[in-house]
Amino acid sequence: MGERVAVVVGGSVAGLACAHAAAGAGWKAVVLEKAVGPAAGGGTGAGLGLDAQSMETLARWIPGWGLDAATLPLAVDLNRATDSETKAARTLTRDEGFNFRAAHWGELHRRIHGALPPAVTVLWGHQFLSFEVSDDDDKRGVVATARVLGTGETVEVAGDLLIAADGCTSAIRRRFLPDLKLRYSGYCAWRGVFDFTGKESSDIITGIRREYPELGSCLYFDLADKTHAVLYELPGNRLNWLWYINGPEPELTGSSVTMKVSDATLAGMQDEAERVWSPELARLIGETAEPFVNVIYDADPLPRLSWADGRVALVGDAAHPTTPHGLRSTNMSVHDARVLGECLGRWGETPPPRALAEYEAARLTVVAAQVLHARRLGRLKQGLPVEDGEAGGFDVRAATEEEALQLRQRGMPYFGGAPTVAGGS
Repeated sequence: MGERVAVVVGGSVAGLACAHAAAGAGWKAVVLEKAVGPAAGGGTGAGLGLDAQSMETLARWIPGWGLDAATLPLAVDLNRATDSETKAARTLTRDEGFNFRAAHWGELHRRIHGALPPAVTVLWGHQFLSFEVSDDDDKRGVVATARVLGTGETVEVAGDLLIAADGCTSAIRRRFLPDLKLRYSGYCAWRGVFDFTGKESSDIITGIRREYPELGSCLYFDLADKTHAVLYELPGNRLNWLWYINGPEPELTGSSVTMKVSDATLAGMQDEAERVWSPELARLIGETAEPFVNVIYDADPLPRLSWADGRVALVGDAAHPTTPHGLRSTNMSVHDARVLGECLGRWGETPPPRALAEYEAARLTVVAAQVLHARRLGRLKQGLPVEDGEAGGFDVRAATEEEALQLRQRGMPYFGGAPTVAGGS
């Protein structure tokens, strides 16, 4: 049959993970990515939490992953209620069996790129434009067209399979589901990473460690009235925080779901942080350089993950745009890649449709359940009605111990691990 080639659209973590998985199945992979080069590993992106299954999968692709200083433990999942008047915090629920690891997106991207095998080619600075599927058995199954941003020329890349890892606003998904709309969650997240290198003994760090004594091993969720914040430590002397605020959907330009804000908006946010949160958290938020706004979207579960008669696979956020509340986005992407690779390997020289059918069967139910649970969890923590027609939402001020259990991360479907494919390596 000859050499089999997967064309991967998108060179973020999902796309590079798929390239690793395809190479492991004996395929070549060509990745099209519009960015001019890989992440530097420093300030790019923000923090993420990796579950045990993702850590094990990444260790297959990245030498030393999990054995070095690239991650920190998130052993505890802790939800607390903050009284905005008194600034007092009380524990709502504590789970000491969380077993996640914290990582920086830029560092993960740098490492997963650096470990790519020779069978993978990444074409940086190539903006995906379109694709066609061939009905001719004598030709490659798919041809992707891209623009080389440095020269303006247009190039074609042929392969047997197209893997759409082009994010939550996926152009490839839109080709098959033109009426699918992203669903605005009802809130946005302010987020930032505070680098305290050289400031380990400063007032701000001693104060935050006094208020959050388990930083370095704990994922903190602070809930106030109809809002919540997240805080955890990243490797390299960094603290990652998010603060979710209910409000109308902002106007976005382009395909990005993040936005920078004016100095006046930033000042207003800092004043509000002082009103809602403890002085220590408010100060951390206020002194973080270049915080930004992430508009929170998801989408209703897709009917399929395999398209074009089994020649196009959707993976990552292209396959299941999700809210961040279950720490699922990167974890689902890594597992998509692992399962897709297992399916490609199992079916060997067989054309891709059978492998993609098996990939879809293994992943479709799992990702649908996880997206919907993350949606519910976000609405709970924001005090919004969980079901249509409900009069009110979760009231953190009056929540009982039993009611608070639903805030735990372990309520996520397949929390202990999603199914792999029988016979997968």
